Amino acid sequence: MRRRYEELAPFYDEAERVLGVAGSNAELWGAPRSSDYPMTSIPPSYLDTVVGGVLGPLGMSLGVFPQARNSVPYDERPQCCGNASCVPLCPIGAKYDASVHATKAETAGAQLETSAVVYRLETDANHLVSTVHFRRPDGSSGSATGRIVVLAAHAIETPKLLLMSRDERMPKGVANSSDTVGRYLMSHIDQGTRGLTRAPIYPYRGPVVTSAIPEHRDGPFRGQYSAIGTSISNEGWRHLGPQATAIALIKQGFTGQRLKEHIAWRTERELTLGSTAETLPDPINRIVPDETRTDAIGIPRPRIYYRIDKYAKAGLALAMRRHEAIFAALQSTEVETLPMVTSSGTILGTTRMGNDPRNSVVDRDLRAHDHANLFIVGGMVFPTAGMHPPTLTIATLALRAARTIRQGFVDRN
Repeated sequence: MRRRYEELAPFYDEAERVLGVAGSNAELWGAPRSSDYPMTSIPPSYLDTVVGGVLGPLGMSLGVFPQARNSVPYDERPQCCGNASCVPLCPIGAKYDASVHATKAETAGAQLETSAVVYRLETDANHLVSTVHFRRPDGSSGSATGRIVVLAAHAIETPKLLLMSRDERMPKGVANSSDTVGRYLMSHIDQGTRGLTRAPIYPYRGPVVTSAIPEHRDGPFRGQYSAIGTSISNEGWRHLGPQATAIALIKQGFTGQRLKEHIAWRTERELTLGSTAETLPDPINRIVPDETRTDAIGIPRPRIYYRIDKYAKAGLALAMRRHEAIFAALQSTEVETLPMVTSSGTILGTTRMGNDPRNSVVDRDLRAHDHANLFIVGGMVFPTAGMHPPTLTIATLALRAARTIRQGFVDRN
């Protein structure tokens, strides 16, 4: 793992600057941070310090949670205001999202065709992607051509598009001589525990997460059960929230000042711990176009086959015991284990990266094995899932692919 990090280290450093990452990935490996980079880690919340105070006797600790969220004004984006409601979107634009670089691309002269859906890639006799066909909501169609084609439609729509682009020349679909496109769909598996701590911890302050427990992210145990990333949420019981608390108390007969006091008492003690398990790559987990179900403009919807493996379930079972120990140390009440769910925020695989064209779709530079001018960029190239959000690694691999693409234009000119 360290060797892989060192190979990509220059691109990781660049990715941190591009995204504006607070809490360096390099810190996890003991590498120094560039002295001219202004971003510092977002400090732990008060809630973090309270939870962290009981972890030592349990054999755990808290570490920095890297995130593309400004701790200081940077790249024309403001400093995080810590409102704990930035999922899915940051209300003030302090968090990086794709619109940042879409805007920069337009400023640099790129033309964006908005409200259009690509439905077919056309290849020529030289196995190059020659034309990209798209359809607009009004039913009109268009096409685009270029020397280089880059797909970045994530792990569901990218393989669906490649598989829909079947023709006599490519009977399995574009980039699919390996019959791997659409396979090895992976997600993080999430499970949480919530409870009311004895002493106030004052959630709903700071961004969603500022600290995480690092002890169970790697080790020999991964031969038996999954690695686990456990984070301390600043969101309280967000999915219920103060409004739901108020409604429940009103139904119990609370009103006026008494209602206000009870809402405050409960809200300032709400704690949620969340753990994420990695899943193993499984060719049965896949996505294919569903020719029997189409969307409003006639494009097939995805059909998804997915099962959670025993490997992830075993890791989460142990994580829930650790959650229970933490809540017990905090003398909590109303402790409840939440259902296991697949993460919609992290979807990986389906066009996996590898050296062998017989069992992978793209090479280390994200160039399709089957088509010299096609690059596939995003989490769909991951051969394994890990257990933490992969945004920084996605950006790192994209930057390495960009170097290869840029060099190709230089060599031709």
